Amino acid sequence: MPAPQVLLTGATGFVGGYLWPQLTRAGYTVRCLSRDAERARRRWPEREWVDGDLSDPEQTHRALDGCDCAYYLAHGMAEGAADFRAREIRSAEQFAGAAAAAGVRRIVYLGGFAPQQRPSEHLRSRLEVGEALRAGSVPTVELRSSMIVGHGSLSWLIVRDLAARLPAMVLPRWLNSRTQPIAIEDVVLALVRALDLPLSSSEWFDIPGPETITAREILERTADLQGLRRPLMVEVPVLTPWLSSHWVRFVTRAQWSVARELVLGLAVDFMAQDARFWERVGHQSLVPFNEAARRALAAEHADGPIPGAWGAVERWIGGARRVRAHP
Repeated sequence: MPAPQVLLTGATGFVGGYLWPQLTRAGYTVRCLSRDAERARRRWPEREWVDGDLSDPEQTHRALDGCDCAYYLAHGMAEGAADFRAREIRSAEQFAGAAAAAGVRRIVYLGGFAPQQRPSEHLRSRLEVGEALRAGSVPTVELRSSMIVGHGSLSWLIVRDLAARLPAMVLPRWLNSRTQPIAIEDVVLALVRALDLPLSSSEWFDIPGPETITAREILERTADLQGLRRPLMVEVPVLTPWLSSHWVRFVTRAQWSVARELVLGLAVDFMAQDARFWERVGHQSLVPFNEAARRALAAEHADGPIPGAWGAVERWIGGARRVRAHP
């Protein structure tokens, strides 16, 4: 019996890069979608690539032809288009329709927690994409997470850069907001298990990490793990997420359009409604934040020193802030 065929969208991205080897180890044949398949093939020649743009229904249908399942991991926030939300919803609707026409039996989508208050444009788009996919006729598992900790994660990159590059910072009140960060390894496990999860109809699940911590604690722990003295933080209640996003742009390597939306999403608690997905799949040994952060930092160090001016700045700041031993 041939191995099930899976279409992996977002294959060149952070999550897709971690997911591909786990799918192949699990026995799936993986077809990777890219708008520039030739370029992707040069970087990852061991993978099967197909050209396709999710905004094009014909190309999407061709990419899905013969596939049993599909992952929807693509999003357009990084493109910076003013109408990215409408475009994302339209692409999701087209994908759901093309998947049904191709006979796909399961779609798996990764989005974000639903905040208790009005979401940012980025979070609102993520939730609406999930709704659009679940509204189609193909049974869809929507997984929702908060910050993913791993080398290559944009939200982790912002945290890591702030912790490493700011010996002192103005502390916005919103940094007391709570969240449940999750290791990339646990996210990938959830994505693989979602393919065979018994499902009578489309459904969404939160996938929280094992700890509830504030954004401030995340910054402090990340500094600790880099062997740095914790940044001196002075709380200024009037500093809003919108204003904060402007000073973040000068410190982090993350693309400004992405960093801005992620920071705006931190204004309120970002918490799971429950952990029933982990109960359904029998996975309780989730990676704690400190261990996930250690792994992310180790993977970054394996890539070599940060080039350019910021690399030099970090080495200079690190020399002044270095402590003798990790806590």
